[in-house]
Amino acid sequence: MSIGVAILGATGSIGASTLDVIARHPDHFRCVAVSARSDIDGMLAICRRHRPELAAMSDPEAAATLAARLRAESIDTEVVPGEAGLLAVAEHPAAEQVMAAIVGAAGLLPTLAAARSGRRILLANKESLVMSGALLMDAITAGGGTLLPIDSEHNAIFQCLPSDFRCGEAPAGVDELLLTASGGPFLDTPLEQLAAMSPDAACAHPNWVMGRKISVDSATMMNKGLEVIEAAWLFGLPAERIRVVIHPQSVVHSMVRMADGSVLAQMGEPDMRTPIVYGMAWPQRLDGGVRPLDLVNAGPLDFREPDLARFPCLLLARQALQAGGAAPLVLNAANEVAVDAFLAGHLGFTEIAEVIEHCLTQAASNQLPETVDGIVAMDVDIRRIAGEFIGGPEGRRRHA
Repeated sequence: MSIGVAILGATGSIGASTLDVIARHPDHFRCVAVSARSDIDGMLAICRRHRPELAAMSDPEAAATLAARLRAESIDTEVVPGEAGLLAVAEHPAAEQVMAAIVGAAGLLPTLAAARSGRRILLANKESLVMSGALLMDAITAGGGTLLPIDSEHNAIFQCLPSDFRCGEAPAGVDELLLTASGGPFLDTPLEQLAAMSPDAACAHPNWVMGRKISVDSATMMNKGLEVIEAAWLFGLPAERIRVVIHPQSVVHSMVRMADGSVLAQMGEPDMRTPIVYGMAWPQRLDGGVRPLDLVNAGPLDFREPDLARFPCLLLARQALQAGGAAPLVLNAANEVAVDAFLAGHLGFTEIAEVIEHCLTQAASNQLPETVDGIVAMDVDIRRIAGEFIGGPEGRRRHA
């Protein structure tokens, strides 16, 4: 019997790749529930192709429009709007696996709900661990489910570890984790030109096809900073044993240095279907439709240390991890507001780091709340602080 899969964030790039894997293996998987924010056409196409039992739309008006269009085509997928819809997808009784692919803090509550329900959580929403790592890991344990990382770097590390490893534990015999980073589109751009970089330039990733927010995070290397924090939770190692290495070709997706000095690496084409199908089929392996890696024709593979003057967001993320407490939550909330402002043309590229540093300074002494409601409230407050800094007198002078 096929495995039921629910997809939080079905119209994004991760959601599309997950649906592609499901379509390639109808005997193994079936799509039972999907969510999106407001992409009506995208959700309609998914419902036509996969006939899920449930579709959730965060935007109530979009949900109403989708429901009407589904009725007109006699498609019997139930549509549920708002947060209730997201939670219904996360806890759908026919879903044995939940792909958590909503970008940003919006994915926290449904990911926690899925964790408590004891499913296999395919985690592509790194912000859930960054904001509330302890709560999510505790929810996985309490629910009796399984957590598998889907970010290409963390999935690569997971593949390099012993078969009995479970996320949240410290892996035996491991000395160091090496997270690879492409360096994004501005790896070799002269530093004096970075301030003038446009949103379209920041989103033009040389190797990966991603959404705009994640693409900007790649350009600032905040995505790698968030991944360092995520790796600390997933693999139980301190910051000093998690290293970032620039690898422009994106062929080696990450590495593990063992206690005996040997290094294990997971390699492949830069295609998210590889970690997705690995997580869905684990511990088996299935074809995800990815072109086999041809090392003979791949060309030279380069590695270098990241330049923290070029990528201050990576330094801020490391500092937040070492500070602990609420610092990672503050880092994530400030970054999301700053990236939104940059994409909207209200903030310069290099000012993203300034906003984050300001918020970290303002909230340096904050303790992380122990409840979901407290975390959500703090997230809202930090976003307010970031917005005021961007729109205040200093902000207006910067953008004049």
